[in-house]
Parts: sequence; C-alpha cells; structure tokens
Amino acid sequence: MISPKFFIDELGRYGIDYFAGVPDSLLKSICGYIADNIDVRHNIITANEGAAVALAAGYHLATGKVGVVYMQNSGEGNVINPLASLVDKEVYNIPILLLIGWRGCPGVQDEPQHVKQGKVTTGLLNIMGVNYDVLSKEENKAAKQILKAVEAVKRNEVYALIIEKDTFNAYTLQNVERNNFTMSREEAIQTVVAALGEADTIISTTGMISRELFEYRTAMNQGHERDFLTVGAMGHASQIALGIALEKQDRKVWCFDGDGASIMHMGSMAIVANKAPQNYVHVVFNNGAHDSVGGQPTVGLKIDIPAIAKAMGYKHVYNVDTKEGLQELIGEIKVQEGPIFLQACVKKGNRKDLGRPTTTPIQNKEALMAFLRS
Repeated sequence: MISPKFFIDELGRYGIDYFAGVPDSLLKSICGYIADNIDVRHNIITANEGAAVALAAGYHLATGKVGVVYMQNSGEGNVINPLASLVDKEVYNIPILLLIGWRGCPGVQDEPQHVKQGKVTTGLLNIMGVNYDVLSKEENKAAKQILKAVEAVKRNEVYALIIEKDTFNAYTLQNVERNNFTMSREEAIQTVVAALGEADTIISTTGMISRELFEYRTAMNQGHERDFLTVGAMGHASQIALGIALEKQDRKVWCFDGDGASIMHMGSMAIVANKAPQNYVHVVFNNGAHDSVGGQPTVGLKIDIPAIAKAMGYKHVYNVDTKEGLQELIGEIKVQEGPIFLQACVKKGNRKDLGRPTTTPIQNKEALMAFLRS
C-alpha cells in the first residue's frame, strides 16, 4: 500500500493541489488526509460528482491549473454530462484528473449495488475517451503512473486514476467537525418506525439509514416487506417514494433521507412539493456528515434545510433534535396531510457491529411490491 502523504506530495510536485468531489469509502484515507492538510479553499466537498467537474473547470478557467475530482465509481453517471458537454476536447478542452474508487471491482466480494457499476467502470471511461491507470499499491510504480497522468492533463486531457481496495494506508480524519446533538440516528429511526401504521411504507436512502432500518425490523421480529432499501442511487430515494405515493394514495409513504443524499439532488424536493401528495412524509436525518464513507462533512448543518423545504412548498415543515421532541411530533405528523418535511438533527457515528441487509435487492423489491398490492 502507499501512503496518502506520498500520493498528495507527488501531485504537489507538479503543482496539482486543488481537490473537489464526493467522499468514497475506498478513498477514505486520501480524503481524510486532504481534509487535514489542504487549505479549505482547495478542497471542496460538492453536492454531487458532476458539480465537482464543473467546479474544477471553473478553477482551471481562473488559474490555468488542473483540479482533481475524487469520487466513488457510482458517481460516473453524474459526471458523464459535464465530461462530454463541458470539458471534452471537442468542446472547451479542459484538463481534469479523476480519482475513482473502484467499488465492485470484478473478482472482489462487494455489495450487490456495486457489482454492475464495478463491471462497467473502465468501459464507461473507454466510451468517454478518458484514458486511465489502475493505481499501483507500490510507491515506485505509482509515482510513474502519477507522472503519466500529469503529462496527460498538461496536454489538456481528462485522465483517471482508478483506486482499488487497500491501495492507501489507513489514515483517520483528524479535523472532525462535531455536533452537540444527543439523539443518535438509530434512535431517531427506531422512534419513527415504532409509531407507524401497519399500512405505511418506508423508502430509505443508501448507507447507514437503510442498514439501521433493516436491523431494527430484525430486532423487533418484523418482516421487511414494508420497506424499500435504496442501497444504491444516492440522492434518489425521495423520487422513488414520490412515485409510490402518487399511485398508492391510500398509504402513508415515508422517505427516510440523509443530509448528504438530499443535498446531492435537492431539486427533487421541489417536485415533491409541487405534486403535493397528501400521503408523503420526507424525513431527513441530518448529522452534517457523509457517515457511511468516513465522516467527512456535508453542509447539512450549515444551511437551513427546513426553510428550503418550506420555500419549495411542503405543506408542513418541522425540525427536531431530541428523542422526546421527535416522539411528540410523530403523533401529530401521522394525522396531517402532506407533503410533510421533518428534519431530525442527530449526532454522528453508528454502532461498530452494525450489520448489512441479509436479503437481496430483488427479494426486497418483490416483497415490497406484494405488500403494496395487498
């Protein structure tokens, strides 16, 4: 394995010291090191990966220098548009260095939502005409690959370095932004779920929220048929929930969202509000962090998301930061007409022994569809 310091120092030798992107678990060490050692003006955690490409393009226009965009390979879908229609050599010809975590790498055991993305990671780059290297875990070889990448971006190319599991030595983020909330996300999820009706359904976002929901159902000896676990497609749970709510108006539909996920595609909130489903409740569990991939900060606690929801047109908007307050609110929310927005402010972190869903995505889908037909 190579050290994050080595990697960043190598880029720095060639004048590359600007980073933007969405954190990834395979890039946890490098993202943590960047956060601790790069000026905050030169490390911007963006709403989504496409925005990071645009940000790096703006940086190049202002300075003539090259920006690095970091992301999980699931973010390739978000970058295709700006790669093809903004920075491509046939459009504005803007150089960018991509740093892509290779989840679902063929031959490596991974979660089901990463398998397809892993298979097409390099193929998508090939289609886009983006040259790449899989970064070596040996420093001498990695240094040569970095030089090759630098030479490519100096020719105004987009170039990618693909990062496999265990490429970087472990590094723990030191400058952790903490909050003072006492309620855990898991407590908040359990509090809401315990109050729901038998006909209610939950659409939960990717990451810890779906894992904690699944474990609570298991602990309570309940089935999982009422829940759709959006294990991939970060930022899209609210629209899945909307699609169900509009067609199943006799059921209360709850979207369990995270701050990072809701910010990633925040425009979807405007569509929810405009369609005004009376049976829709949007719950954002906000801890101001990308908790599933290393705890890097979001802007979730630096902006007023409930005020945004109100301005977009949600009928009722609430904010709560204690378990007692949440328990009181849920009873009120259950009898109100939607669309309803609830922000539950929670502390960072999760149980170390938190498991993962034991059902497959297809089993989850089929069980939910049967429940919705009942």
